[in-house]
Amino acid sequence: MTEKRYNELLSILALTKVQGLKAAHICSILATTDNVADLFASPDAVYDVLPGATPALVEALSDMSNFECAKKELEFTAEKGIRIICIKDDDYPYRLKECDDAPPVIYSMGNADLNAPRIVSIVGTRRVTEYGKDVCNAFVGDLARMLPDTLIVSGLAYGVDVSAHRAALKAGLPTVGVLAHGFHRIYPSSHRSVAKEMLANGGLLTEYMSGTEPFKHNFLQRNRIVAGIADATVVVESPSCGGSMVTASIAQSYMRDCFAFPGRVNDQFSMGCNELIARNKAALITSAYDFVEAMNWGGAVRSDKPREAELFPELSPMEQVLLNLLRENSDGMQLNSIVIALDMPVNRIMPLLFELEMKNLIRTQAGGSYRAIV
Repeated sequence: MTEKRYNELLSILALTKVQGLKAAHICSILATTDNVADLFASPDAVYDVLPGATPALVEALSDMSNFECAKKELEFTAEKGIRIICIKDDDYPYRLKECDDAPPVIYSMGNADLNAPRIVSIVGTRRVTEYGKDVCNAFVGDLARMLPDTLIVSGLAYGVDVSAHRAALKAGLPTVGVLAHGFHRIYPSSHRSVAKEMLANGGLLTEYMSGTEPFKHNFLQRNRIVAGIADATVVVESPSCGGSMVTASIAQSYMRDCFAFPGRVNDQFSMGCNELIARNKAALITSAYDFVEAMNWGGAVRSDKPREAELFPELSPMEQVLLNLLRENSDGMQLNSIVIALDMPVNRIMPLLFELEMKNLIRTQAGGSYRAIV
């Protein structure tokens, strides 16, 4: 690191420690100030670069303890091989830079390209079910086969997050975990081994200095990075309230695409997904093919070969009725035709279609029709 770069980072990190300065304020200062060190040398200059600056802020800029914290952080990052990326840097994630509340500084470990051609965030409940794990594995595995340059992002938390990271590692896709704390630790500690694997194919990312603990509000704060750094957010399983619903809402506010996998109408951990779909806050998908086609990314090629369908899968009576109907109409049927044929509402038919597709008995065709494949 050159002396010029060191001094620049020292001043910027010190700025992030100034009491009373929010992320948006810091980004505004960085956008209008060529040399942040000058601001510390003449604190009154803040009145010229930040509308609404107060005497208290001028006093806070005079606090040299901010520089001591910055020096310690630079020593720590140098020792641990942590990359510091400022919003002014060319390699700052350009998708994140578009967000009004982008963090002025992020800390990165690993080898991930944070400006990869395609980035997908996968989020959901911490109490993931076996169904949720299967969805993660199938979605990420198929995505890897269609678009192997995709970067998978999540939060390294329990449940869907770590399932998405593990699925990516298994499929050979790079994956990045956005942390809600500093790099002095990994939380939860049980995910240390996964985090270590991710450093070899992906990495870890945080906006927090070392020593920052995983306080509750940090998790909600980091969700904006999960949403903002990606082209799209996919919700796998979620109750009607929770962090993944917040992330989906943030993604929408950033004008990013949002998708959700549907589930049983009475399933607690699918209620959030079903609600997002019902309120048109997320598009319904049942596969990576649906997702890639909706994103218009190309490469969405379905295989005519079933994914190891069970020989005699267990079916509910209504699933069997629906499967028989689709077998009788071998060219496939549109949803409205199924509704008329069975005289059932859409909200009862959709979960049945989803279960049959998960059991590899039917597939969605171009144009949205359904066809039996066994």
